[in-house]
Amino acid sequence: MDDIALTPNQRRVLDCIREHFERRDCAPTLREITEALGLSSHSSAQDYVEALVRKGALERLPQHRGLRLVERSRAPAAISLPLVGRVAAGSPILAAENVETHYVLDPNLFQSRADYLLRVVGLSMRDIGILDGDLIAVRRTADADDGRIVVARLDDEVTVKRLERRRGRVRLLPANPDFAPIEVDPERHAFAIEGLYVGLLRRDGSFPKS
Repeated sequence: MDDIALTPNQRRVLDCIREHFERRDCAPTLREITEALGLSSHSSAQDYVEALVRKGALERLPQHRGLRLVERSRAPAAISLPLVGRVAAGSPILAAENVETHYVLDPNLFQSRADYLLRVVGLSMRDIGILDGDLIAVRRTADADDGRIVVARLDDEVTVKRLERRRGRVRLLPANPDFAPIEVDPERHAFAIEGLYVGLLRRDGSFPKS
């Protein structure tokens, strides 16, 4: 935000919010800002956030944790993302044999940074608009919060499902009643999270909202 004049404390709060996006892929709560920066109260964090919104460094969104960083110092550069097709059993998801091509895209198409595109196979996530043949944008991470849509590896298979963590148990939930949830048994399955879903490219070339 080099073109917006911020006080040192406002910049500290903005940097805190940016770092939280990088780590967790979402905006921090006022409590998290207060604790991270040692502020005196939630109202202090609120005042700084409101100032950053007024100055155009942040944008409010209607949903929970509804803040978005506004980068104005330069136009965002296009990004080249590898498209991963069917993943070879046991191979890293971005292994050369899995990459079909690369797409050059505007990074603002997605909720947050994307590292690769994955071609969806099947209709298990149909009811949230992820269809067979769609391309989903994925941010690489080995961890995710409960309720997030993830790309997960279960033994030698890679799947897109909603993550559920309950009382020490992990389940991968479909968004289609024709498919059963997948119960992850760590004694029977090799399980790993490969990434977070951050956006979608429609099969017909359109770009539905992330």
